[in-house]
Amino acid sequence: MAFIEMRDIVKVYPNGVVANNGVNFSIERGEIHALVGENGAGKSTLMKLLYGMEAITSGEILLDGNSVQFNSSSDAIAAGIGMVHQNFMLVPSFTVAQNIVLGQEPTKSSFIDADAAVRVTEELSKRYGLRVDATAIVESINVGMRQRVEILKTLYRGAQLLILDEPTAVLTPQETQELFLAVRELVKEGKTVIFITHKLREVKEISDRVTVMRSGKVMGLLPTSEATREGLARMMVGREVFLNIDRPPVDRGAVALKVKDLSYISETGRMMLKELHFNLDYGEILGVAGVEGNGQTELAEVLSGLRSATTGSAVISGKNILNTSPRNVRLSGLGHIPEDRLTNGVALKASIFENLIVDRYFKPAFMRGISIDYKKVFSQGKDLIKEYDIRTMDGFVPLGALSGGNMQKVIVAREFTSDPKVLIAAQPTRGIDVGATEFVRRKLVQKRVDGTAVLLISADLSEVMSISDRIIVMYEGQITCVIQNTPELSEEELGYYMLGLKHQDPAEMEANL
Repeated sequence: MAFIEMRDIVKVYPNGVVANNGVNFSIERGEIHALVGENGAGKSTLMKLLYGMEAITSGEILLDGNSVQFNSSSDAIAAGIGMVHQNFMLVPSFTVAQNIVLGQEPTKSSFIDADAAVRVTEELSKRYGLRVDATAIVESINVGMRQRVEILKTLYRGAQLLILDEPTAVLTPQETQELFLAVRELVKEGKTVIFITHKLREVKEISDRVTVMRSGKVMGLLPTSEATREGLARMMVGREVFLNIDRPPVDRGAVALKVKDLSYISETGRMMLKELHFNLDYGEILGVAGVEGNGQTELAEVLSGLRSATTGSAVISGKNILNTSPRNVRLSGLGHIPEDRLTNGVALKASIFENLIVDRYFKPAFMRGISIDYKKVFSQGKDLIKEYDIRTMDGFVPLGALSGGNMQKVIVAREFTSDPKVLIAAQPTRGIDVGATEFVRRKLVQKRVDGTAVLLISADLSEVMSISDRIIVMYEGQITCVIQNTPELSEEELGYYMLGLKHQDPAEMEANL
């Protein structure tokens, strides 16, 4: 008898979108079950139904063979189901212990027993091998420990089934391995785990069985031992997907971007970038790796004109582009695929056509007298929609109606056709599916072949290593190493630099700049 069984699950939203269409999904006790699929495949919706966050349209959930109905997350928690969300739900100003017991605090004489909260946290930490500092303030701890706090929080509430949603998205290789050890310990203790991930290599490493979803339906269920990354990707996308991107040899050209002594102090007075110095050449992809929050976002936004540098220079074609407007930065030859596409990359209510020309409508090529030449706008827009495989009825559709992957393709199409000398690609494949990820990475490599200088900033270390020529690692706003990306380079080695445990010899770093 299955531990959890979801039968003929249908979820239709009020706007008519069918997110789950007759899904059958089962979990055995004591297994690690991977759930994979593209964005929009329905896997997150399915888990929200299981966790009581959404109401089922039709179908049935069985727990140990008994039909159950979860009207809220509280109902699911009471039944022994816990969920660790990709975006952590912790109170930054509270301690680790306070977060873990929040809402179910131990008491003594009708008062919260803070010492008992610390003891409970330490006992849970030791029992499950999830190392945390019970008295530390959450905002002061690293991402890996925050995730462990989230897991301990669910265990404190008696979870027998843990749903982990993209748990390794922001972890270093070392932190990922620590998490995997902890997950295996949980299973030894009798727990069951659903592991949602985009990283097919992790599916192979951690799971016992894997369910693949596409377009709201289950496309396959198989033992992980019988699965291949290529086969899983094919089931997810519905076509052959090439996971390894060829990076043909290219002779690097002259220096395209020269960054010197770049520092940035945030509005709160925190030093986010400290005296950065590096060169980026034409015909090169320079990858920037690091745990999120170590200055990568600030670097991209300072260089693209969204923030003002405190000191330093960044020179393209002899011109310092710092501390000017984003338009002037663009006119200097810099393109930017932003990390936060919804805030800085698109206008959701504007059409696809309008989003494709937002950076060039004022240029002579798109003007007819004092008016925009819409005939040319529509003609070019149709060509780009076809070339970049943007899935839409037509270019007049509001951008906000597109999926995340298609929104990203609109941004990529616009930035690539702006004829940039330097292209900053910040988290270019975040939140998009396997097929769209393959497409974007191929386009980046093609841009490199065409002679463009590409600065790739990504929290996905495998992405950085798959297409970069050289790699910079950042830790606490500083560069800890600059290294050639050779076949001998390992994720583990870079992970030590990402954690600040190693710093490259200054002479070696200078030689690689």
